[in-house]
Amino acid sequence: MSYSFRMTSEWWRTAAIYQIYPRSFADANGDGMGDLAGITSRLGDLHDLGIDAIWLSPFYTSPQRDGGYDVADYCDVDPRFGTLADFDAMVAEAHARDIRVIVDLVPNHSSDQHVWFQAALAAAPGSAERARYLFRDGGGTDGELPPNNWESVFGGPAWTRVTEADGTPGQWYLHLFDSTQPDFDWTNDEVRDEFRRILRFWLDRGVDGFRVDVAHGMIKADGLPDYTPPAEGGSMGGAGGVAVGVAVDVAVGVAAAGMAVGHETVGADATGVALEPQISDENGDSAPYWAQDGVHEIYRDWRALLDEYPGERILAAEAWVDPLPRVAKWVRPDEMHQAFNFAYLETPWQAEALRTVIDASLEAFSAVGAPSTWVLSNHDVVRHATRLSVTEPNPQGHGLGPRSAGLPQYAPGLRRARGATALMLALPGSAYLYQGEELGLPEVIDLPDDARQDPTWFRTAGERYGRDGCRVPLPWEGSAPSYGFGPSDASWLPQPAQWAQLARDQQRGVAGSTLSFYRDALALRRERGLASGSLEWVAGFPAEVVAFRNGDVVVVANTGSSPVELPAGDVLLTSEPLADRTLAPDTTAWLRA
Repeated sequence: MSYSFRMTSEWWRTAAIYQIYPRSFADANGDGMGDLAGITSRLGDLHDLGIDAIWLSPFYTSPQRDGGYDVADYCDVDPRFGTLADFDAMVAEAHARDIRVIVDLVPNHSSDQHVWFQAALAAAPGSAERARYLFRDGGGTDGELPPNNWESVFGGPAWTRVTEADGTPGQWYLHLFDSTQPDFDWTNDEVRDEFRRILRFWLDRGVDGFRVDVAHGMIKADGLPDYTPPAEGGSMGGAGGVAVGVAVDVAVGVAAAGMAVGHETVGADATGVALEPQISDENGDSAPYWAQDGVHEIYRDWRALLDEYPGERILAAEAWVDPLPRVAKWVRPDEMHQAFNFAYLETPWQAEALRTVIDASLEAFSAVGAPSTWVLSNHDVVRHATRLSVTEPNPQGHGLGPRSAGLPQYAPGLRRARGATALMLALPGSAYLYQGEELGLPEVIDLPDDARQDPTWFRTAGERYGRDGCRVPLPWEGSAPSYGFGPSDASWLPQPAQWAQLARDQQRGVAGSTLSFYRDALALRRERGLASGSLEWVAGFPAEVVAFRNGDVVVVANTGSSPVELPAGDVLLTSEPLADRTLAPDTTAWLRA
């Protein structure tokens, strides 16, 4: 099967986009917490790496009950990260280096500390203030029952009852996530107008786009009917969640490899069960709170707004929808520009599964004229330098710790991760990288128990380690305090001694280092036009090999346990050194066709 994308000036179709988790990237003031000024100070390193854009996880004013995805003020910077002036300086410096800036947007819900929700609590039932959220009267004799049976993503009811101003039990409000994250009512024109204002606020400050959190949410079915997810489906992956296979043929290959297909986690309630919700039932019908047709009207409106601005500003969807052809509805020509391809992230290092998910992805997105996206790590999953070599099941969001089963050694894990990265960066479409993967950082497994901060750890009494291991602050200089993360020894999570040898200054310009490998791969990706090229499978290799041609480059990835002879052609890139044109296991090579 062959796919190709037309050449275009639309930068987002081919971009290499680097995700920054602000609190762990770089600390300018020495308080142990990353900040916007720290990001600005390190943009030169990202320019040298060869990326096209950065995506920042939330930095807005927030109580941080859910890592910033509980927003109290959408148009200001949390003091932990700096000021609006710091943000403006960062954008200016990024643009001066030809790096675009994408920011997170959280439209499904706000923090309960948002001025709107505080006003709603103080107002009466039926008021304009409450109409911005989903307040409803309860059932039962005295309204003591929730309005329906919906469950929160984090377990337990999705409704919380308020105490009215006179001290009596009152209405209930909907929160599909934590009780501190009330859902907006997107049938309310005031809500729609407010988010148009928020979009313009950041667009006017120069941002190049938005990654939209829970882009399959916002609209709920009329009447808010009861819904019980199918017992066998559970919920779609999350910290401690039961993952549901993506409903395309890739599920066969994934299941055969013993892997779950899950996705990003956004927190947990007091039960410790942090789950992303079931998108649809066995008949393909959506849950009444996900993937409703009305979301597309919102994104068409936003797309028209973004199109008013110069420079091709974009929308990227976090849309947990299956099957893949259904995800493609979010990226039709008049809606969003990209949708994250989490099915690819969760695919094991197994040739059949990889070929299946690549085929399914390219076919689904090409059908609507959109590029596929490719990603291997982010702030919510075990880093792929570790994850791809874990030998025992590790459900998404559980994390890894000293007592976890099937832990790999660092060197074999990194070898497989580099092979997987070389495969990913040769695929046509846009690629997302997570901070630190270019240094070969593994998951930090040996965090002290008293240092862990992910709510999952506390709310499961240590049964699940959570996501701290992929969020440890980055090493920049091997011999500096906090390995160059900041000017002091302070670090909000402790950094392992291994960081000294993996620091950026220890790898810069060193042949064979992971940093040099990433720089070379990104440069060749751009030079050879791989991101805007075509894919055609190449036959004649063992079943454990993924081989395809993209333009004038042949890519050969050996996911098996036996060496493979390479075909003729100049070697352009290898994830590991070759021995007499023999491709070792867990290694990928790019050849000139």
